[in-house]
Amino acid sequence: MFRFFEKLVDPYGPYPDVDRPPVKLWPFIKDYSKPFRKVFAMAAIMSVVVAFVEIGLIFYMGRVVDLLSSGEPSDVLSAHGTELILIAFFILIIRPLLQALDVLILNNGILPNYGTLFRWRAHRQVLRQSVGWFENDFAGRIANRIMQTPPAAGDAVFQVFDAITFSLAYIVGAAVLLSGADPRLSIPLAVWLVLYALLVSWTMKRVGPASKAASDARSMTTGRIVDSYTNIQSVKLFAHHDKEIEFAKEAIEYTRQTFAKEMRIYTLMDIMLVALNGFLIVGVVGWAIWLWAQGTASIGVVAAASALTLRLNAMTGWIMWALSTFFRSLGVVAEGLETIAQPIELVDLPDAKPLKLTSGTIELKGLSHHYGRDSGGLEALNLKIEAGQKVGLVGRSGAGKSTLVKLLLRFYDAEAGKVLIDGQDIAAVGQDSLRSRIGMVSQDSALLHRSVKDNIQYGKPDATDEQIIAAAKHAEAHEFILDLSDPQGRTGYDAHVGERGVKLSGGQRQRITLARVILKDAPILILDEATSALDSEVEAEIQNTLYDVMEGKTVIAIAHRLSTIAHMDRIIVLEDGQIVEDGSHDELLTKNGLYAGFWSRQSGGFLNTKAAE
Repeated sequence: MFRFFEKLVDPYGPYPDVDRPPVKLWPFIKDYSKPFRKVFAMAAIMSVVVAFVEIGLIFYMGRVVDLLSSGEPSDVLSAHGTELILIAFFILIIRPLLQALDVLILNNGILPNYGTLFRWRAHRQVLRQSVGWFENDFAGRIANRIMQTPPAAGDAVFQVFDAITFSLAYIVGAAVLLSGADPRLSIPLAVWLVLYALLVSWTMKRVGPASKAASDARSMTTGRIVDSYTNIQSVKLFAHHDKEIEFAKEAIEYTRQTFAKEMRIYTLMDIMLVALNGFLIVGVVGWAIWLWAQGTASIGVVAAASALTLRLNAMTGWIMWALSTFFRSLGVVAEGLETIAQPIELVDLPDAKPLKLTSGTIELKGLSHHYGRDSGGLEALNLKIEAGQKVGLVGRSGAGKSTLVKLLLRFYDAEAGKVLIDGQDIAAVGQDSLRSRIGMVSQDSALLHRSVKDNIQYGKPDATDEQIIAAAKHAEAHEFILDLSDPQGRTGYDAHVGERGVKLSGGQRQRITLARVILKDAPILILDEATSALDSEVEAEIQNTLYDVMEGKTVIAIAHRLSTIAHMDRIIVLEDGQIVEDGSHDELLTKNGLYAGFWSRQSGGFLNTKAAE
């Protein structure tokens, strides 16, 4: 039974990827809710049915009072016994079945799947963003919004059908019931309803913005705390424990203040609601008693009116809280949309074809990129790297080396110029096909918080265990991997490496990264300080491995340790985003230019990137 309702909607069903999703709240929710339209209709109908059943029971209890006071018990039971038995059957059997259908649709058909669909699509949407997009935000804040927005959306949907639809139907039914008993009884209800609507309007106008402010504050706090945890080594290294505590306290206190402002609204709401409900009880019940005293209303009408108003009195706080929760949840969703609904700027063209790599020739034509600034990056760069050529890239910090690599990988779209691989503009080919043909080992050899095997296999998902081990051996990683273990008792290739590989040394992380790239075996290879974390002895062994891996590939290697690129076919020297020198190691030394100055000022094989004094 549960599975039937749980399968009413497939949260992972196909849907079109949208580069520019709706940025406004209701269009966005409407778009995500399309698979649930039929289920929502069923939930609304059942919510109305359950409300009318509850109203009907109150009405019938008034009738029971009238019946019991209409004669002797034996006469009443004789005349109305069958009716009472049928009502009992309805209460014992039919009513629970209707209630069960209502909660099954809501609790098992909608809630588990709606939040899942929301989180699944939001995560997919965010993962489609470019590297540059992630560099402009806190990972903790992004993750917080992805995690808190779906349950907030689910809460909003829950309140719509569990409270709002039910309460609207209940109030309409109450008005009909009171009018049927005596039209004058609906007058105090109508007055109360107008005042209650004004209170709801006053509350909701303030709850939404207050809730969004509180949600923003929570996200900021999460971002700061996660930032401290992520950089815990720096925090401890510089003994800034107290500074981080104060940094977090500032955000926590701001969160407390925004939440306190939100709670003030609820306190005022509760006080005004009690006064309104007092008017409702006195107005309806008092009028019913007056009508009874005038002989125009029965005791059953008084009983039904009393039960109804007491029920409404109990419900109004719940309704108001449900509405507040609804709008507060919408505020959280609205805050989440600031991340989830951001447009995807770096996209494949509609007719993008897979990259057809025939030889591996790379050509940069008039390539410029300054990250939207006036300086930095690359300026009108022209460069051709022949297939199979090994090129070293040298320059001071900020010269444009990393920018060149990011543009080659299309982590950013160039502001001007083109990057061609085998004559194909990379802006016109699929991003996945481009990056699948490029292997990269970076200085920041961060790993996924998974097993060693998973991290190496990332380079080739269908690789066998034998291929994974062979790649690890090539990277001089196999021996230390066998000695690894984690707190859960997993060992060797099954051991988990911690967040970003924190449980491993820098050299171990870099060797696992090398193994991953070796396994990938891409025809274009980028090495960004690939051996920077290795000691000299291991580096010498890895260098031999790298030379083997480079065989037959087009290679771009960035290095401050010039000895690692001295044997490259060409060395390109960048300065202020432009090529200032180009040639072999010996040719550049002969020119006695910038490269020769770098080489002569090396200490221990490292490049002094400061200008000569």
